[in-house]
Amino acid sequence: MKQCIVGIVALLGIMACQQQKVVTEIVPDAIRISETERHRRIALDFRKDKESVVAYIQNYYPLVTDSMLDAWEESKALEVMYVHGKKCYFNQAAPNLFRIDPEAKKVKEAKEGRSLSASELVNQKHLPEVINTLRSSHTTQGLPVRFEVTYKLTVKADAVPDGEVIRCWLPYPREDNRRQSEVELLSASCADYQIAPKETLHRTLYMEKRAEKNTPTQFSVAYRFTSSAEWFDLKEEQLRPYHTESDLYKKYTAESASHVLFTPAIRHLSGHIAGNGDSPLQKVRKIFTYINDAYPWASAREYSTVPNIPEYVIDNRHGDCGMVSLLFITLCRLNGIPAKWQSGFMLHPGGVNLHDWAEVYFEGVGWVPVDQSFGIPAFAEDNDTRYFFSNGIDAYRLIVNDDFSAPLVPEKHFTRSETVDFQRGEVEWKGGNLYFDKWTWDIDVQIIPQK
Repeated sequence: MKQCIVGIVALLGIMACQQQKVVTEIVPDAIRISETERHRRIALDFRKDKESVVAYIQNYYPLVTDSMLDAWEESKALEVMYVHGKKCYFNQAAPNLFRIDPEAKKVKEAKEGRSLSASELVNQKHLPEVINTLRSSHTTQGLPVRFEVTYKLTVKADAVPDGEVIRCWLPYPREDNRRQSEVELLSASCADYQIAPKETLHRTLYMEKRAEKNTPTQFSVAYRFTSSAEWFDLKEEQLRPYHTESDLYKKYTAESASHVLFTPAIRHLSGHIAGNGDSPLQKVRKIFTYINDAYPWASAREYSTVPNIPEYVIDNRHGDCGMVSLLFITLCRLNGIPAKWQSGFMLHPGGVNLHDWAEVYFEGVGWVPVDQSFGIPAFAEDNDTRYFFSNGIDAYRLIVNDDFSAPLVPEKHFTRSETVDFQRGEVEWKGGNLYFDKWTWDIDVQIIPQK
């Protein structure tokens, strides 16, 4: 197994060298990451030993054996790496096993049953309301929900020397998206703050504070905004041929380093999914369905440690929301369908969390949201609900980003903690970046009753 992992790492290194010219020309300095830093971050993600992993698994397999562990590791259902010569398991490897391996999932469900998540419980009622309301009104947006969000980022005491300036970027709502409106800043923990321009692809509120000895440094922001659900009752006759010479088409069907690349693995998978005679709508539905069925959701390691995320999903046969969204975007672009990234938070009561999704562009219709990780709902009883997230999105969202790996405003001086997304925030001082182990974040979400 160790030799196998070393071989994979070597292969990824060769691939990185082959793609280095593209990455060097396109990727901003704050997105690049040294191999030394990558390995340091991997070590933080892989801290579980065999004993702790076995103890969790024994809740469902009391007689688990080494041969069973070996089989799960070989199938990539149990994620493992060698760190400083020691075999270590991913921090979420044991819970992920029961999400990834079909048989293990059945064993867990036989013991505990299958229950809907908090977001599914909300959407079980919400999605049919969206479909019925928008279809009857012949519109694509509606059922708005107004939110009040308080976001806090706390740098640990003495993470930065006393008196040194800490620079902090916090997530802030976009104001250039039709689904998100009435953004209202309520407060910021520093009087001197800077909100990024509306068109900035990673929307931030920036502040600075001086560190105090033995004292945590907290940054916070509070705001309100309104989010609307969106659903398109798409028909083939609505769609027009793409204007392939337009700037929009060229930009959003192109490769984008280092995660949207038309590699041999992506081309092979695409050939397996989509047919040459399929329309764009048919291709999107096929890609969406295939990823939903083939790659179950599982907790993910930090994106900055993965050289190419779509290939990681293919190789490991699982991924979280951003991972499967990047795979979906890459397959769409390869098939001549404009696609882009969106992300921020899911705000379903009881299910608030970081979240990523996508949008695809159909000529004659415009940009259509696609939430690949929400996929086909377990509670769906009709095709409209079943495929809701291939051409719609619920109202419980906070949109922060309209692309991945985009620059921050003001510019960050050191490599970011999150080199793909921007959700939890970013922090640095003159001595370098402050990674996630140096600070914590918290989000409080309240739904404001509509008048």
